[in-house]
Amino acid sequence: MTRKRAGRWSARRRLRGWGGVTGMAAACAVTAALTLLPLSHGGTEALGGDAAGPGTAQAVQIRADDCTDPEASLPPSSGSGPNIEKIKKRGKLIAGVDQNSFSWGYRNTAAGEGKDKLEGFDIDLVRAIAENILGDRDAVIFRAIPTNQRIAALENDKVDVVVRTMTINCSRLKQVSFSTAYFQAGQQVLAPKVSTITGFDKSLTGKRVCTAEGSTAYEALEKQSFGAVFKDPHDGTEADEDQLTVPNQLDCLVRLQLGEVDAVVTDNALAAGQAAQDPAVELKGDKSFTTEYYGVAAKLGADDLVARVNQVLVDYRRGGRDSRWMQSYRNWLEDGLPGITAPPAPKYRSN
Repeated sequence: MTRKRAGRWSARRRLRGWGGVTGMAAACAVTAALTLLPLSHGGTEALGGDAAGPGTAQAVQIRADDCTDPEASLPPSSGSGPNIEKIKKRGKLIAGVDQNSFSWGYRNTAAGEGKDKLEGFDIDLVRAIAENILGDRDAVIFRAIPTNQRIAALENDKVDVVVRTMTINCSRLKQVSFSTAYFQAGQQVLAPKVSTITGFDKSLTGKRVCTAEGSTAYEALEKQSFGAVFKDPHDGTEADEDQLTVPNQLDCLVRLQLGEVDAVVTDNALAAGQAAQDPAVELKGDKSFTTEYYGVAAKLGADDLVARVNQVLVDYRRGGRDSRWMQSYRNWLEDGLPGITAPPAPKYRSN
């Protein structure tokens, strides 16, 4: 076991014993206080090889008024433009990230040298983007944003990019622009091991299910709920607090631990990290019930930045088993999501 992996497992043990529900609730309070504030950064990143990456890029014809393949993005480019120049003039890439999703974007307060730094799969990708544009992987201002503020942060120019397990879909493409897909995930049910819930099925009837506001999980339940209770009676009102629809996905785990909800519906990629933090919960069902792809989001119309990020992803995927993508996957995700042998192949628009 490498020193870095041993450190990650040590951190995982500390997460499991950090004070249970009270500690988790306190962590969420800290998250709220830090929303949209700069976070620390640092750490190292391995380089990959130069062999051809897995899969074959596909060119897809897409009309502006007909979103049939949302994962198709702009062709990659190393060129510049107004958004790239703004980042260069500032000297920093401003990235909206999570700081509480274990293995994706989280604060490792026991990191040793460079303490209290952000780590995870998404964080590695942010650093690769900064390295490409600015020549410095540490030239990043990280800003913590809750799930329901990802789009607003881009629209209001709070961040240049959002790299926060954000699913690409047609609805969101009306509000933001996406890179090609950098990870494939899917929705799944997270519940206590002792629960009678068996998956996204009739076993959810009458159960209280938590989702994050603005998430694809909430949209999935709107389409098919199996009789689950997933909307608060005061949804859409000025009520102080929702128990079932929360700003941050991690808040659902706290609700589950407190016994305020019976299950959580979320991305299996995120749920795997939460199951690693709490041995009393597990993913229900043999597999996810949707197929979704994460993309790097930028402000709508920021074509130069999207094309540049797509070039970063070309380089990030290159090298097969030795690619930077695969190295990051093995470092952060393989323990909870084993069996992935390659990143998703990019799709590009033909017009």
